[in-house]
Order: sequence, then C-alpha cells, then structure tokens
Amino acid sequence: MTTWITRLETGRQDRSAIREINLAAFPTAMEADLVDALREDPDAWLSWGSWIAATADGTAAGFALLTRCHVDDVPALALGPCAVPPERQRMGAGSAAIRAALDAARTAGEDLVLVLGHASYYPRFGFTPAVRYGIRPPFEVPDENMMALTFDPGRPIPTGTIRYAAAFGV
Repeated sequence: MTTWITRLETGRQDRSAIREINLAAFPTAMEADLVDALREDPDAWLSWGSWIAATADGTAAGFALLTRCHVDDVPALALGPCAVPPERQRMGAGSAAIRAALDAARTAGEDLVLVLGHASYYPRFGFTPAVRYGIRPPFEVPDENMMALTFDPGRPIPTGTIRYAAAFGV
C-alpha cells in the first residue's frame, strides 16, 4: 500500500502536473481544459480547493478539485474533476486527494459538496443521491450519479437546481 502525501496545488509545476494527470485519466482534453478554465474564474476558483496526492518523492499521482457552485442562490461546492493516471489507479491516490479536499472544505466552514460521478465510488466518502435533499442538476442524469455530502446535520440544506461555474458550460 502506497502512502500518499496530500498538498494544495502551488505554482506552475503543479499546474502542469495536474494537466498531465487529467490528460492521462480521461479520453479527451475536456477535463484538463475545464480545470484550466476554472482556475481563471475568480467566482469559481477557491485558493484551498485544488488538491494533489503525491508519492514520497513528490510525484503528483492524484488530483481532486473543489470549486464554487450554487444551489439556486445558496453557495455550495462542486467536486471534480478528480483524476488519477491509469497506471496509478486503485492505489488510493484519488481517495487521498478527495479526502484532503473534503477536509479542507470542512475546515473552511463549507457544508454542502456536490459531485456527478460513479454511484459505486463516491458513497465511500459519505455522498448520497442529491435528490434526497431536493437538489437536482440542470441536465438529465440518473439520480444515483448526482450526489451530495453535508458535514453538519444541524445546518439547513438548500433545495433547488445546481448552478455550476460558467466553465462547465451548463
């Protein structure tokens, strides 16, 4: 089992490594381009939201991103893209990056994180179908793939339609 060191994105070298991770993990450059576009959007980008899981020698191997979104007009977070190159998958790098990002969100006082992803993967982090909270994406997707995570059961959870950053193109 590999021990992953998680850290915030810093500088050009990390930006390049994150782009390479996304290019390796996905069949097109869409996710890599999305990360670059989100980084340029001051309404979406969070200084504490871009996380890398690295090996002991510092090689970036996993990536998770949190950006600002809204449920109707209430601020929330969007998780994704999350990526790991194929040769590093199933070794815990993605989970480490996601856990670090979620810990940062909790520390920042955030309460609602939304993710569109694999229904068999994200529940391990506490995600459940967003429809249970009355939250829906602005496009058609199976309920089990649009998920939400809340940190504080005592806080009110907004209901409505997710409004993503412009870079998502929805």
